[in-house]
Amino acid sequence: MPFVYAQLMLDEKDFQRKADAAFDDLRKRLLALGDEHGFDVEGESGKLEVIFEEPQEAKFVISPNTPVREIWISALSTSFKLAWNARRNAFVLEKTGEDLYGVMSRVISQQLGEEVKV
Repeated sequence: MPFVYAQLMLDEKDFQRKADAAFDDLRKRLLALGDEHGFDVEGESGKLEVIFEEPQEAKFVISPNTPVREIWISALSTSFKLAWNARRNAFVLEKTGEDLYGVMSRVISQQLGEEVKV
């Protein structure tokens, strides 16, 4: 089984390229939304932090986990682990089928108490 799993997993360079592209796009989207909804975004492709002061203080952390080829999101006292889905050409949370933007939309909306589309 490990051999089959290794074949399905992206190689490190491919993962890094896909993760960097996803982080760059996510950062741009979050910066625009932060201005509109009053939260800050810090970091680059190595790690992004979404920082809220209202309605209550919170920090969401989005970071690549290269050894397992996943993007991890720590938000709302929960850890979300998104793996690359080649069919959808996106990082996806297998449990719900949401992509990176769907998960971020959901957790930011929950944090702010209003609908936010990333």
